[in-house]
Amino acid sequence: MSNTTVRRLVRTTAVVGALALGVTACGSSDDGDGAGGGGGASSGLTPADVEAALEEGGSLTVWSWEATLPAAAEAFMTEHPNVKVNVVNAGTNKDQYTALQNAISAGSGVPDVAQIEYYALGQFTLSGALTELGSLGADQLDGTFSPGPWSAVQSGDGIYALPTDSGPMALFYNKTVFDEHGIEVPTTWEGYLEAARALHEADPDIYITNDTGEGGAATSMIWQAGGRPYTVDGTDVTIDFSDAGTTAYTDLWQQLLDEDLLAPITSWTDEWYQGLGDGSLATLATGAWMPPNFESGVPNAAGDWRAAPLPQWEEGANASAENGGSSMAIPSAGKNQALAYAFVEYLNVGDGVKVRTDAGAFPATTADLNSEEFLNTEFPYFGGQKANEIFAESAANVGTGWSYLPYQVYANSIFNDTAGQAYISGTTLADGLKAWQDASIAYGKEQGFSVND
Repeated sequence: MSNTTVRRLVRTTAVVGALALGVTACGSSDDGDGAGGGGGASSGLTPADVEAALEEGGSLTVWSWEATLPAAAEAFMTEHPNVKVNVVNAGTNKDQYTALQNAISAGSGVPDVAQIEYYALGQFTLSGALTELGSLGADQLDGTFSPGPWSAVQSGDGIYALPTDSGPMALFYNKTVFDEHGIEVPTTWEGYLEAARALHEADPDIYITNDTGEGGAATSMIWQAGGRPYTVDGTDVTIDFSDAGTTAYTDLWQQLLDEDLLAPITSWTDEWYQGLGDGSLATLATGAWMPPNFESGVPNAAGDWRAAPLPQWEEGANASAENGGSSMAIPSAGKNQALAYAFVEYLNVGDGVKVRTDAGAFPATTADLNSEEFLNTEFPYFGGQKANEIFAESAANVGTGWSYLPYQVYANSIFNDTAGQAYISGTTLADGLKAWQDASIAYGKEQGFSVND
């Protein structure tokens, strides 16, 4: 990689970190197979250094907006009273990324640990901003995490973060609405289209779901359909939205758009919460982190909603994808990396996992996903349903081979200006994705990447 390219990539990180991201409960969306080569150098530290750092103690600054982090930090400090963990909310996703890049550029104020969503990891690993964690003990964790999150924290031969949570997808549906109109919960996307028609015909105020165009949601749907539009090998990038999986998604979703079966409501708005609460939005295909948002955002609909497996593109299949999820990374400029890894390991592999899961987080660890306690948890909001059984099965069936762009944050920020035109004009979704592809290729080349060459 040339010095010019490195300078451009560092500049890219600063630019994309300042751009708006889609909102999710964990911070995405999105959740992938890593960004290819690049990344920071190994710390050179060993597990023995981590143990020694715990014995010596010290202070850590952790940047995170995740709601369960403070409780986990308190539990860690109780277990290690000679360690002080300061959890700082430096802003949600885009705001924190901007602050992190500014601190890295200034050479001061860099946190010891930073929460970074899976789809945003590439921009930091490629510019060398994150510590490679293999020698600290991360190279012994293969099999510890579900496939999607574990792949997402790897780049080339390195491991640059540990998965904190995950977002295997499920279909949340309003059982009361479906039962009232005698409509079966769809098991295929073709059945989903039929259910959308039947619901809207029965009551024109009811829509199968909402959608105004969001990059993270679209890529998750493409991922589940078998599409793999991004191929990344270091600074060599290929973008192609013409594969069979992407086409399956665009063909079906175009019918929903053409028939006005999608509510023109943006997610996470007051109108959206109202629709989830009054039954005018009948389903939501999203990550397994969603239940706490139902409980807090639409408490009046308790008992109406249930979780089901994501509809399939082929009858009898069981493919899933990730939507959302975050990791904990250690910036290369951090001053206490051994102690930082001790906390990251506790948080994502040790007793901190249960602390966070008990507080409502969705784990990425296979042991917790498969535990009887987790699987038998009943959700009063979902009528006592053991919804974790569905979520855990989804996590195990996430499709492999997915990659995000090393500038996915920027790419998602221009989704509405390109693919999003299909929601407000006569542009087809396929043409919109082609425009998104072309704009993403052009930007990548401007920043020094070799794109589709």
